[in-house]
Amino acid sequence: MAERRPNRVLGPEHEQFWSYCAEGELRFQRCGTCQHVSWPPVKACERCGSTALRWERVSGKGRIISWCTFFQQYYPGVLPTPWDTILVELDEGPLFVSNPHGFTNEEVFPNFPVTVSFIECEDDAGQFSLPVFERA
Repeated sequence: MAERRPNRVLGPEHEQFWSYCAEGELRFQRCGTCQHVSWPPVKACERCGSTALRWERVSGKGRIISWCTFFQQYYPGVLPTPWDTILVELDEGPLFVSNPHGFTNEEVFPNFPVTVSFIECEDDAGQFSLPVFERA
């Protein structure tokens, strides 16, 4: 059964990201001009302004650089509190806000190594695969 989640961001650039997630792939845009990796999706490179962007599969490996536990109920009926959130610095550079999978924030320490996995979720737009992070 798919886990209920808050509505995700959708739109032209984001649709491509979610379709790769559905295939079990974490992909980000890389600029063909300056090689910068962008997240979230953009129409033009945030470093040099080029529109020569291509979607590139990334390793999905990284380390946790920050984490928090929410006790305030921001999404009634969707995510019960408390719920953990992590900030992952991916090996390729981008920072990615996600959730721990298979561990809790009580186990986390600085530079905690993680790797991406996907869980089946649903929001108002339908079912989707959500990237979350497991202990590496």
